[in-house]
Amino acid sequence: MNENVKWVLIIGGSSGLGLATAKKFAAHGFGVIVVHRDRKTDLEIIENQFNEISKSAYGFHSFNADAVNPSKRKEILEKIKESIGDDKVNVLAHSLAKGNLKPMYAADESALTNQDFHLTIDAMGINLYDWTKELYDLQMLSNDTRIIAYTSEGNSKAWKNYAAVSAAKASLEAIVRNIALEFALKGIKANCIQAGVSDTKSLRMIPNSDLLKAEALKRNPNKRLTTPEDIANVAYLLSLDEAKWITGTVIKVDGGESLQ
Repeated sequence: MNENVKWVLIIGGSSGLGLATAKKFAAHGFGVIVVHRDRKTDLEIIENQFNEISKSAYGFHSFNADAVNPSKRKEILEKIKESIGDDKVNVLAHSLAKGNLKPMYAADESALTNQDFHLTIDAMGINLYDWTKELYDLQMLSNDTRIIAYTSEGNSKAWKNYAAVSAAKASLEAIVRNIALEFALKGIKANCIQAGVSDTKSLRMIPNSDLLKAEALKRNPNKRLTTPEDIANVAYLLSLDEAKWITGTVIKVDGGESLQ
């Protein structure tokens, strides 16, 4: 094991905040591992991005597979272990966007169901614990691992069509707090970054997302939206030695958008 080598594992790293995180850590010499789930029609653009990342990263590995499926996750972890050998994962960033954006009430059958809530909370909340626990059990985490999960202001505010994701974000934050508490003596630090409204592929999937962006611009004292790079910058800061006493919290990275 080369203790000078550091690896970041990003769950959901082919676009938006996850992709920006991959680029940021690669620029600082980390090895980068990305797990993503994308259609063949999008792969050419994504592979071009990954090729650029690989030029500056210590090493680069990507896996196009369902990070929520238990058997697929086991396969991915085995492949990661083969790829990095005795090296450890130093940073685990969870940026998975897989959920239902449906209204609670609809005249037809398109309203949220119990199953929609379960699928969304499992993918965007509980899934972080699954990855953390399995990495730990396989002894793939370093003795100073930093876990970073991305949340949003929808964790406490009600937005139309966002109920399932909002519930998932609240679950995610509770899981992060408890990881920080229960894995503390194993050297693991866990935090959430609450991102301001950012014009990403995930945001554009939300119905009436243009209204969310317009409202965010009105509220933000800096008069601009948050960028994925803003979030990636803070994710990297949380990986530094100077940040080792920050754990179990939600850090707002929104340029003051949530102040009013």
